[in-house]
Amino acid sequence: MQRPLEFGWFLPTSGDTTCYGDRTAFIQPSAELFDRVILAAEAAGFDYFLVPVATTCWEAWISSAMAIAKTSRIKALVAARPGYVSPVQLAKMGATFDRLSGGRLAINLIAGQSDAETLAEGIVLAKEDRYAMMDEDVSVMKALWSSPGKVDFDGRFHQLKGAQITPRPAVMPRFYLGGGSADAWALSARHSDIHLFWGDTPERIAENMKTIRALADRHGRADTIGFGMRLQILCRETEAEAWDAARELLRGVTEAHTNFIRTHYASSVANQRVQQLAREHGDLIGPHLWTGVTRVRPGAGIVIVGNPAQCAATLQDFIDLGCESFCLSGYLHDEEATRFARWVRPLLAERNKDRMPTG
Repeated sequence: MQRPLEFGWFLPTSGDTTCYGDRTAFIQPSAELFDRVILAAEAAGFDYFLVPVATTCWEAWISSAMAIAKTSRIKALVAARPGYVSPVQLAKMGATFDRLSGGRLAINLIAGQSDAETLAEGIVLAKEDRYAMMDEDVSVMKALWSSPGKVDFDGRFHQLKGAQITPRPAVMPRFYLGGGSADAWALSARHSDIHLFWGDTPERIAENMKTIRALADRHGRADTIGFGMRLQILCRETEAEAWDAARELLRGVTEAHTNFIRTHYASSVANQRVQQLAREHGDLIGPHLWTGVTRVRPGAGIVIVGNPAQCAATLQDFIDLGCESFCLSGYLHDEEATRFARWVRPLLAERNKDRMPTG
């Protein structure tokens, strides 16, 4: 039986813009901006919102808690990063968040895109060790959330004797992970409810899904793990308007900016892949899958560009492959969320009547 489709949105805690090369177009992060985006996302019917973590971003857990307090239905997808907070404290934070929000928490597992940033913040572990620590972190959190008694744990990074937390979550938070390395895939295979791919060709996504599912099968989770896409979207009434908006994002961007993105995040396999796609395919890896944003920001740099029918058809291609979760973002984030709800979501609901509401 096919699972329900879910759609997430992005909370831009480092600010928003319609043009990366024009500082006058930049909207500073603020409570007003966050409220505007999160309320638009909830009104648009999104199931969750992703909160980023990077040096330029405002703190994710506090931002998420403030956003949740303004909403009634949407969930928060908040980062757990190895080495920053003890897994016992993370478990307590997560359980408290779950209780106070009425079960509206999901956990985003992040090892870190930039070695320079993690070192600057006092995390000296190599990336493979960060994944190993994160494996222990999740094991501890799951044990504390589900065990009826005290928890003992003897690992490489954590040793616990009789640990317990109050409260426990009323709803067990789901785990998400987006990463392109073998370590990321192994961790997802063991722990993730959803592995989120960044934009890629449908052929590569299908191949990667098969590989990760085989890894999950070793843990008896081949039928448990789900897959999704972390993409950006620029939808306008006409294709020409959409491409105008895409080009506007890059107006005035310097080569220095692009070189910084390519070098500062070079240790991330997922970032390496989106840069490779841009080199090999140029501006387009598909008729409406644009690589342009890889020049100006790290992470999810593949953008769906087109009119409503074209954007819906591109998303449907990934749905037909077996993706069930879509974490999207666009510019400006409140306005793009509203456009998605008005133009794209109804087309997907009509095509997938048994998997998402039509209203």
